[in-house]
Amino acid sequence: MTAPTVNWSYPTAIKFGPGRIRELADHCKAAGIAKPLLVTDKALAALPITAAALDVLDAAGLGRAMFADVDPNPHEGNMAAGIAAYLAGGHDGVICFGGGSALDLGKMIALMAHQDSGLSVWDLEDIGDWWTRADAAKIAPIIAVPTTAGTGSEVGRAGVLTNSETHKKKIIFHPKLMPAVTICDPELTVGMPAFITAGTGMDALAHCLEAYCSPFYHPMSQGIALEGMRLVFENLATAYAEPGNLEARANMMSAAAMGAVAFQKGLGAIHSLSHPVGAVYGTHHGTTNACVMPMVLDFNRAAIEERIGKAAAYLGIAGGFEGFRAAVMDLRKTLKIPENLTAMGVKAEDLDMLTEMALEDPSCGGNPIEMTAENTRALFEACL
Repeated sequence: MTAPTVNWSYPTAIKFGPGRIRELADHCKAAGIAKPLLVTDKALAALPITAAALDVLDAAGLGRAMFADVDPNPHEGNMAAGIAAYLAGGHDGVICFGGGSALDLGKMIALMAHQDSGLSVWDLEDIGDWWTRADAAKIAPIIAVPTTAGTGSEVGRAGVLTNSETHKKKIIFHPKLMPAVTICDPELTVGMPAFITAGTGMDALAHCLEAYCSPFYHPMSQGIALEGMRLVFENLATAYAEPGNLEARANMMSAAAMGAVAFQKGLGAIHSLSHPVGAVYGTHHGTTNACVMPMVLDFNRAAIEERIGKAAAYLGIAGGFEGFRAAVMDLRKTLKIPENLTAMGVKAEDLDMLTEMALEDPSCGGNPIEMTAENTRALFEACL
């Protein structure tokens, strides 16, 4: 091959370790935020970890404003309500606190709160140079505090928003959506329900696996993806069985951030199937990824068998591709992941619609085997 010409970007400053949430106010001030709005989800809003974060802000004179009207698959209505709260409170920055839904919606609020009224968030979808339509100077500074270990949105320059009219998930991109600082405190993940630990952890694995299998040129992300997979295989089952195990929780937080860094190299069919299923049926994103993962491995086998064999050897998994697939199946069983999409409520009569949506999803462009209407529908059928 000829020498490639590509663009690479790596994450923001990450403050990693138990108890680092106590630094939240200091990092707000360093980012120029004097009156932050903490954006979280409805479940987290009432939990002690959220109250503790607000206490840190309050003690430093930064107030304790919170917006929590965030649905599991956030949409433009959530964004509009968040922007209204942001403007009414006279805020000057956003703290994204929670899992992928809160992180993504917080970013959207920071992005759109002060843009000209003629600009729609859908005008900033991750297509070509559409991001240049936004006025970068009007994007509020962002601090990210993940409380799950999977999405990786804390180190990303995009957010996912569901169009409530079309039921399609859209990836909204701008370079200034990269948080100014990310606080990765594994103590915040200790209280995650078991099914969230499972689903978010498998999301991290999906990110690393799809990045590793993507055909695009990005050797740095390739290495990060491989090590991220190792961390998931060696720590997720422990974090699931022993919620208070901080070492396992910390390693899963690392794997989550690594997966999001790695998928600059590309995603694939796992995500292009999962996005429409989540948008239409409201399923948990990471759990949906885990559900379709073995079927997508089979779908891509001809293109990835040798590469997966090399990964299996590094991961200490015997048996090459078959051994790797078996390890995925074992992990799914341990985590009580649904066996197929039927068990998650997906109906066969919706497959034509879901296929069309999957092919529109930008993730399909990174799949090792080209996705067509025929083979994508067949893949959905295999997932039922």
